[in-house]
Amino acid sequence: MKVGIIGCGAIGSVIVKATREEKFAEVVALFDKNIEKARRLAKGEFGEFIAESFEEFIGIEMDVVVEAASQQAVKLYAERVLEKANLMIMSVGALVDSELLERIERAAEKYGRKVYLPSGAVAGLDALKSVKSAEEVVLTTRKNPISLKGAPFFEIEGINPDEISEETLLFEGSARQAVKLFPQNVNVAAAVSLAGIGFDKTRVRIIADPELKTNIHEVRARGAFGEIVATTNNVPSPQNPKTSYLAALSAVRTLKNIGQRIVIGT
Repeated sequence: MKVGIIGCGAIGSVIVKATREEKFAEVVALFDKNIEKARRLAKGEFGEFIAESFEEFIGIEMDVVVEAASQQAVKLYAERVLEKANLMIMSVGALVDSELLERIERAAEKYGRKVYLPSGAVAGLDALKSVKSAEEVVLTTRKNPISLKGAPFFEIEGINPDEISEETLLFEGSARQAVKLFPQNVNVAAAVSLAGIGFDKTRVRIIADPELKTNIHEVRARGAFGEIVATTNNVPSPQNPKTSYLAALSAVRTLKNIGQRIVIGT
């Protein structure tokens, strides 16, 4: 399986390392708007091609392209990628834009492609997919304020994350609102919404706690089926504290599933 990667940061680096060591796929092309990041990640003996532009990147023969860059990258490149290859989206928060989601679905259908959305940094999505009739889904995310820096929320509310000295509930509202206010931090909210009852019905609570050294996500779902409670305590990526290491591992697992005959899970 030939893989191309858009975004050579924390997640892209883990995927490249795993493919080199485990040989379940071959990374054939790397693209990052910061070309130096791609050059640092590539090693000549493995043959990854460093694309200096998206046009150069999309000209390479690939079976699946992994977007591991940003929501903006999804908006710019997803439909173009689907003309040539299957697509894995890590920045699932971009799909809060219903028009973009519809365009991606249409492109996938038109070109006979598949779009993969890994579970990322959260557990319990298999169960959520099975209970679309859930009466209530609540995601509570707890992070160190350092992991939330740069979110539009802070500028809008006039809050300095460096001045948060105790556990603080920053936000409580719909997943649609949460994804817009914390776009780099709550891709989990988008994944939970898409697996379950949607962006408007899914409730999200975001808590900043300066004592935390991990990122914690708790999913609670309730309905006629009973109750689901899934808590994930994630170690932040050493390269980027906004990204949980588990998110990168879920991307690797999804790539492995594509090439397997037996796939475990819903």
